[in-house]
Amino acid sequence: MKDISWDAYQLFLAVARQGGLSAAAETTGLSAATLGRRMVELEQVLGRELFLRSQTGYRLTRDGSQLLEHLVELEAGSRRVEEWRRGKAGQSLVRISLGTWIAWLLCQNMSTIRTPRDAFRIDLHVAEQRARLAHRESDIGIRAFEPEELNLAAIAAGEVAYAAYRARNREWMGPEPWVAVDDENAVSAYLRWPRQQSAEQIVATVNRPRSLRDLVRAGAGVGVLPCFVGDLDPTLERVGEEIPELRHRQWIVINNDDRHRSDIRMVADRVANLLKSHRDVLAGKRPSTSS
Repeated sequence: MKDISWDAYQLFLAVARQGGLSAAAETTGLSAATLGRRMVELEQVLGRELFLRSQTGYRLTRDGSQLLEHLVELEAGSRRVEEWRRGKAGQSLVRISLGTWIAWLLCQNMSTIRTPRDAFRIDLHVAEQRARLAHRESDIGIRAFEPEELNLAAIAAGEVAYAAYRARNREWMGPEPWVAVDDENAVSAYLRWPRQQSAEQIVATVNRPRSLRDLVRAGAGVGVLPCFVGDLDPTLERVGEEIPELRHRQWIVINNDDRHRSDIRMVADRVANLLKSHRDVLAGKRPSTSS
C-alpha cells in the first residue's frame, strides 16, 4: 500500500471534526474542492469509505470513525512529544471549545480561569459549530444544548438571552436597516434570525459574529446579539424586548474519562463559577449601561 503522509491524515481530521468541506477549508487554508479531492484520494489509498457525503455535510462511516479514534490518539501522543521537546512536559494543556461570545467573556476574565500559580496552560478553540469531545478533540466544551453522547458529563450553566441592538441614539428615516452574518456562517439560531425575519432589510453581512457587533456599533444597522454582549456595551441600546424564541440553556461538557483529571476539573469549576456570577446578564437582566 502506498505510504500516506501525516499531512493527509491531518486534513482528514479537519474534515471529520468540522463535519464538511467548507468549514474545514477555513481551518486548513485549502479550498473545499482541494479538500474533497484529497479525501477521495485517501479513501482510495486506504481502500475504505470514510465519509457519507450529502448536501448537509460529511458524516463519518464506521471505518471513518475508527480512523478518527486512532488518529486522535496519535495526535495526542505527537502533542506530548512536542511539549516534551520544548521542555513543557510539566505543564498540562486544557483545551476549551466554545462559541464566539462566550470566548469573549472568558478572555475578559481569563485571570479567574488561570492564575499565575497554575501549572497548566489554556487553549481556546473558538467556533460556532458544536464543541466535539467524544473523541477528545477538546477537554471542555460549552454548548447551547444538553449533550446526547453517553460518554459526556454536563454541568448546567444557566440561560442565554438575545435581543436586537443598534448604536445608542441612532435613528433612520424609514425602515431600520439590518446587519447579519452571511448564510454560510449562520450556524446558530440567533445568527439565522435576521434572515428569517427581516431579510429584505439586510444592508450588510459579515462572516464572523465579532464583526457583527462592530457594524452595529458603527451605526450600520440593527443586529441580533447575546444580551450579555449588547447590555454590557454602553454604546448600544436594545431595539424592542428580548427575542424569547432564541433563549436557550447552556452547558459545560466534559468527557467522562477526563472529568476527574484535576486540571480539567479545576478549569471546568472556574468556568462554571464565572458563568454563575454573570447569570443575570446572561439571562438578559439589563445592567445600568443599557437602562
